[in-house]
Amino acid sequence: MAEIAVEANETPAQLPQVRLAVLGAGKMGGILLQAFLKENLFAPAHIRATVAHEERALALSTQWGVDVSTNNLEAARQADLILIGVKPFQVPELIAQIQPALSAEKMVVSFAASVKTRSIEETAGLEIAVARAMPNTPSALGAGVAALCRGRFVSDAQMELAQRMFQTVGRTVIVDEKHMDAVTGLSGSGPAYLYIIIEALAEAGVKVGLPRDIATQLAAQTAFGAAKMVLETGYHPALLKDAVTTPAGCTIDGILELEEGGLRVTLIKAVMRATERARQLAAG
Repeated sequence: MAEIAVEANETPAQLPQVRLAVLGAGKMGGILLQAFLKENLFAPAHIRATVAHEERALALSTQWGVDVSTNNLEAARQADLILIGVKPFQVPELIAQIQPALSAEKMVVSFAASVKTRSIEETAGLEIAVARAMPNTPSALGAGVAALCRGRFVSDAQMELAQRMFQTVGRTVIVDEKHMDAVTGLSGSGPAYLYIIIEALAEAGVKVGLPRDIATQLAAQTAFGAAKMVLETGYHPALLKDAVTTPAGCTIDGILELEEGGLRVTLIKAVMRATERARQLAAG
């Protein structure tokens, strides 16, 4: 997975007083941490991160210029804001491990899929602010989207802080926690659906005579441009589709094939199926 380039930044940090711990600086945790450094959101001296192995900790500490260790408790003890990046099944054990370092003045932000805020609150055993996020993999290139929801003890200011963190890697939306499984099924899993669509369009280009590299570039840039049109014009996708579809033209014939093949219904069912699986995982 691509990494966000981190360059030396001499401008003052946007949040110079906030002490951050990233517990589990793996793929997404590492992407976020690098984005924080690139955007100069937190002062590097106030960032702590953890990984599972000492050798990896040493390498990342040198690469990122921040304190990276294997000691979750110590990192949490020195932080005001704790970002949880471990796998979902590891969250209860991690929260129990750092519980001595937790207090009502601190905030926990978790992006572990299907782990509810109340579960973290109860494991912590105190009225601590817990927010939950569901980012997606395009965050690696700063083009992600993250849905966030708040636990029972999160203030408006704390929620704004959580948003600022995830805005370093793309867009953010705020939802009620009851919708987080649907977010997982749509934007969390969605890149995989779109990669299949891009792959299929490229294969179609090859079928009608285009070189594979050109067909892939055309398919990918077309998907990117279409998404950009939706986001930046604010128009409904149906209106944008109609603008491309001229009477008795080529596009309407292609759309007819898509409708006859059930693409619309298949995509809807894919999101529904992934959402249901997320609910099953959340229920344990």
